Amino acid sequence: MSASNLHVEGLCKRYGDFVALAPTNLEVAQGEFLTLLGPSGSGKTTLLSLIAGLAQPDGGTIRINGTDVTWGAPYERDIGMVFQNYALFPHMTVAENVAFPLQMRKVDAATARRKVADALEMVHLPHLAGRYPRELSGGQQQRVALARCMVYRPSIILMDEPLGALDKKLRDHMQLEIKRIHRDLGTTIIYVTHDQEEAMTMSDRICLMNAGSITQLGTPADLYFRPVNVFVADFLGESNLLDATVTHRDGEQVRVGVGGADRGHAMAYDMDVRPGAHVKVMIRPQNVRVEPDGHDMPDSGETMRAKLTDIMVTGGMTKLYLQSQAQGVEEFVAAFPTNRLGERYEIGQTLRLRWSAADAVAIAG
Repeated sequence: MSASNLHVEGLCKRYGDFVALAPTNLEVAQGEFLTLLGPSGSGKTTLLSLIAGLAQPDGGTIRINGTDVTWGAPYERDIGMVFQNYALFPHMTVAENVAFPLQMRKVDAATARRKVADALEMVHLPHLAGRYPRELSGGQQQRVALARCMVYRPSIILMDEPLGALDKKLRDHMQLEIKRIHRDLGTTIIYVTHDQEEAMTMSDRICLMNAGSITQLGTPADLYFRPVNVFVADFLGESNLLDATVTHRDGEQVRVGVGGADRGHAMAYDMDVRPGAHVKVMIRPQNVRVEPDGHDMPDSGETMRAKLTDIMVTGGMTKLYLQSQAQGVEEFVAAFPTNRLGERYEIGQTLRLRWSAADAVAIAG
């Protein structure tokens, strides 16, 4: 990882008896795209506001490029900010809006014109320089807000749910635009969202928060395939969670039983998962293979019989919802790319579910 661009140590915030942010440590590398993800009230916006200087902490320190800015004003922090509501000046043209931060920094007119032109080129809006915000679509306004933020090349860009007001198609497009801009500029971006798919798509790392604390920090793949607890497994995408007991451990692999039946092996990355421990075994729907039932097959190991209760086609993916009679198993979901093979399944049909031990993760309960 590159040199640290942002270093947060012991940062905390209370509102009376309510702990908005418990003492938190966080390090963000130069050029990294880090997403603060979590449900409402998780502390992600509080953390962003403290980094931005929009709120004062009750303890801890914030360093940007090695400089302590804990008590500094927002304009002293070498940061840019983009919000959901764009915050464009309605009486200014696009070019004037983008130029505003340069005027505040007393940049000479010729340099400002060049920087504004470069910023508008970056967001593909040079042809709209003379228009007013009311004459732009939501996506165009968001691009202007991005250009205004980038025009003075801040060390860190903070984004607070910037795509929340856009429809899905435009939001997907803007995700690609922001990733392209990040790649071209190499600027550090700290991005707040409650949208799991958005976080998975855009981030180098995700900082998943809950109840004012960091629950897990890692790459999207780390959080998705190696969740540290049930909250992470359940929050980040759909998952099947089986109530299980560990019967044996060998390195990172354990053998588990579900409802008294052997369910084969699972991976255990947490050393607290020991023989005798009650755990949840997580299996992602796309890792479940579905076959017609063979009655001569044992209902044990990394397999299970279940009855098909519903079928849902969501564009390119088909989801099968199944009910197993096994104890410790509630509704089971399998997912696979939509194709004609999905037509062979019928509601009420008994199917055989299979998964690989490498795709099952035992999580401490």
